[in-house]
Amino acid sequence: MKRSSKPSKKVVGAGIGYKNNNEEVRIDWELRPGGMLVQKRGLGSSGDSMIKIKVSHGSSHHEINVPSQSTFGDLKRVLAHETGLKPKEQRLLFRGKEKDDEECLHIVGVTDMSKVILVEDPASKERKFEEMKRNQYMLQAYEAVAKVRVDVDKLSDKVIALAKTVENGSQAEDKEFVVLTELLMVQLLKLDAIRADGEAKVQRRIEVRRVQSFVDALDNLKARNANPFANGSSAMSVTTKWEKFDSGVGSLTAPNPRQKTSSKITKNWELFD
Repeated sequence: MKRSSKPSKKVVGAGIGYKNNNEEVRIDWELRPGGMLVQKRGLGSSGDSMIKIKVSHGSSHHEINVPSQSTFGDLKRVLAHETGLKPKEQRLLFRGKEKDDEECLHIVGVTDMSKVILVEDPASKERKFEEMKRNQYMLQAYEAVAKVRVDVDKLSDKVIALAKTVENGSQAEDKEFVVLTELLMVQLLKLDAIRADGEAKVQRRIEVRRVQSFVDALDNLKARNANPFANGSSAMSVTTKWEKFDSGVGSLTAPNPRQKTSSKITKNWELFD
């Protein structure tokens, strides 16, 4: 009886092994989409040839080399380095249909030099647009606050000059205080009209407090300018002492205690016949 030279089969782990001439080979299997059971291959493994895929992304075109049995998820990870789009932000279309990450290229018919279309996920695109708008608003807010800061710097120089005038004892006109205060209030209105978020909002708040401090300083300077004797500790205190005379009439000048305040009149009477 002639023996067959066909190698015998036996199950090894989760796969099937072949034993021939004392050599055992392990084979793993995987279930592909659609219920097909195929031999599992790792990326770049022997027998897994490389293919070139033409990917169109808007006006850009990319040629990507991947193993023929890669998935669309694998292709997305490679495209992330080329396009800057994260895998979750990509949508891949082949033959007019969007493909899931788990689908294999060779099963759906992707071969060497096949064309795949890449589009950005609409939700991701909208999020980026909103973020770009926020950044634009923030930049505009920064510029608006910076412009107000320049105007406030000029007004602060006038406030400092006015303060030196009052401290030196000179009297300034009231209209100087009124005009400066009104100009500072205009800057407060400009700051209030600025739409700001994040760091720009912090900068706006700092500038508002700065303008308010100048307005308070002007109020104090105006009060000191109206009453120069109230400046510092040089204010004079006048005390008036009143003294009452026997007649009940008051006087600002007290009489000399040595001086007699009343006259004594002596009359001599003569008796006639």
